[in-house]
Amino acid sequence: MSIEVGSKLQGKVTGITNFGAFVEIEKGKTGLVHISEVADNYVKDINEHLSVGDSVTVKVINVEKDGKIGLSIKKAKDKPPRERPRQRTESFESKMNKFLKDSDERLASLKKHTESKRGGRGAKRG
Repeated sequence: MSIEVGSKLQGKVTGITNFGAFVEIEKGKTGLVHISEVADNYVKDINEHLSVGDSVTVKVINVEKDGKIGLSIKKAKDKPPRERPRQRTESFESKMNKFLKDSDERLASLKKHTESKRGGRGAKRG
């Protein structure tokens, strides 16, 4: 079996580290699925997604000259075609108004918090 960039292969997870998972794709050939290539969403703990011994479908994303193989689980998944939104549920103006309101509330809270701290230290000199 030839390992070429772009090919999808079946593999087995052989090891897990804090930065990714090692996947054996054929006898003696192992590649790395970096933690950023495990899922479409942010992965904080790879152990929540993969375990040693799991069978996975991977896509070869690069093959280095030194033989290192870069793999991706998220790119191996066939994504359904994106649907066009039927209607916008919220206008830009209403989103902007919510943002401004939230921003004003946070700013007022921050000012209140910092002013109360200033008054407590060395306010009276005598």
